[in-house]
Amino acid sequence: MNPPAKISAKISMKIPMKIQGAIAAVSALPPRALPLGGALLCVALVAIALYFQHVDGLEPCPLCIFQRVAFIAVAVILLAAAAHNPRRLGRRIYAGCAAVAAALGAAVAARHVWLQSLPPERVPECGPGLGYLLDAFPLQRALSLVLRGSGECAEVQWKLIGLSMPAWSLVWLVLLTAGALFAACRAK
Repeated sequence: MNPPAKISAKISMKIPMKIQGAIAAVSALPPRALPLGGALLCVALVAIALYFQHVDGLEPCPLCIFQRVAFIAVAVILLAAAAHNPRRLGRRIYAGCAAVAAALGAAVAARHVWLQSLPPERVPECGPGLGYLLDAFPLQRALSLVLRGSGECAEVQWKLIGLSMPAWSLVWLVLLTAGALFAACRAK
């Protein structure tokens, strides 16, 4: 047995059989299935956020809007990948772009979760809305102000199983990042 085969055998013995089976099942899917599934997940998550906004009346803060933009960007990239159905290098490029978009969204969500975890006396004051910031300041300055967060970003309006909406966004964006990186590494 050559050295790479020994390493592969050792690694595969350490991975539980159920996970190996799941990886094999995912690898057996048609090339368009994974990006299409990821895109549909992103669309569903944005639809849920829009439901909470327009039906339940939960107004999104600027950081929430940026998280939605990240989900939409990932969806667009993955839909393009599914439509294009590229070969190995193209799959890696699409997966890498999706990973970058999801990681940027995860960074915004992590900042949002951090703001929500601050004690009340450390929460920044509420600032103007996103529309005003984009109208009144150059784009770079407006983005800088938004990413600092404000008091409205620190308010927890909704929870599921103890996690706020930004925390759920963080979970999904991290999973999308990991999935895209996995796809980039496994592109055949």
